[in-house]
Amino acid sequence: MIFNLECLIRENVKTMSPYSSARDEYVSDGSAKIFLDANENPNENGLNRYPDPQQRSLKETLATIKGIATEHILLGNGSDEVLDLLFRAFCEPAKDNVITVPPTYGMYGVLASLNNVENRKILLTKSFTLAIDEILQAIDENTKIIFICSPNNPTGNCIPKDQIRKLLANFHGLVVLDEAYIDFSREESWVAELSDHKNLVVTQTLSKAYGMAAIRLGSCFASAEIISILNKIKPPYNVNLLTQQKAQEKLLRSDVLNQELAEILEERKNLEEALKTISFVHQIYPSEANFILAVVDDAGKRYAQLLDKGIIVRNRSGQPLCENSLRFTVGTPRENKSLIKVLKEIA
Repeated sequence: MIFNLECLIRENVKTMSPYSSARDEYVSDGSAKIFLDANENPNENGLNRYPDPQQRSLKETLATIKGIATEHILLGNGSDEVLDLLFRAFCEPAKDNVITVPPTYGMYGVLASLNNVENRKILLTKSFTLAIDEILQAIDENTKIIFICSPNNPTGNCIPKDQIRKLLANFHGLVVLDEAYIDFSREESWVAELSDHKNLVVTQTLSKAYGMAAIRLGSCFASAEIISILNKIKPPYNVNLLTQQKAQEKLLRSDVLNQELAEILEERKNLEEALKTISFVHQIYPSEANFILAVVDDAGKRYAQLLDKGIIVRNRSGQPLCENSLRFTVGTPRENKSLIKVLKEIA
């Protein structure tokens, strides 16, 4: 199927002129200058100047790590801002629709409602893979985006690559792959395949493996044309200076990341084995993320018992295909030992 990006862009976005900030019009080369262009407080305190609206230094570091050009990167105030920008750029309110595949990350549906865009929900199969034929049947001329989380939240599994390739080849809109948990997976990121699929968009975050949820930094990887459209509509200073600095520091410490990842993966394996010994745990789903979804006898009861002991997990029973399921985030070795001890006590 021929992909035509121009047919996806909202008409008002095509014709709009982006806001041009002072730091867009003059990009500092680092030499001493007198800045009187942005109505800033002139008293230097390290925070009185506006940040780089294009986060150039941070993008260069990220581009090196990902093996792509900076033109293929957009950064946002968390992945949620990136996802919202995709709605704003490509989905006409009260006309267009998107497809989501529950059980999955809840913000896709929230953003669809916020932007007055129909959300067509096609349930995953019982093995948590895509119902490809049903998805393809649900597509019409107003379907703009298909959202897929892989590794999926809350199920923990990766969506088979052959299924995603089939969607990319047979859909005229954007396929957005949310890879928030990809660092915990044995699967390779789809970022490496951007040049092969013009309608592929990949989102990632520093909130999970990088342990920087508080700084709110999400990333979007796509064709230069798609990134250009998103840059056109993003707020001028959407990523603050402190976030840029902290992200840069963390990205340059691959040794710390690798050490923490290794421990989490080892703890995930230990936690899975320990959960198998708990009498009221009926099923444990294989995980490629930093959490484990497990079916228990009575999720509401067990959640309350754990909470009473000071341990907070997530009851996912309200999600389709997740009846009586609890989601356990992998904690530190000490936290996981405490969890297992309490689970054995309440059993």
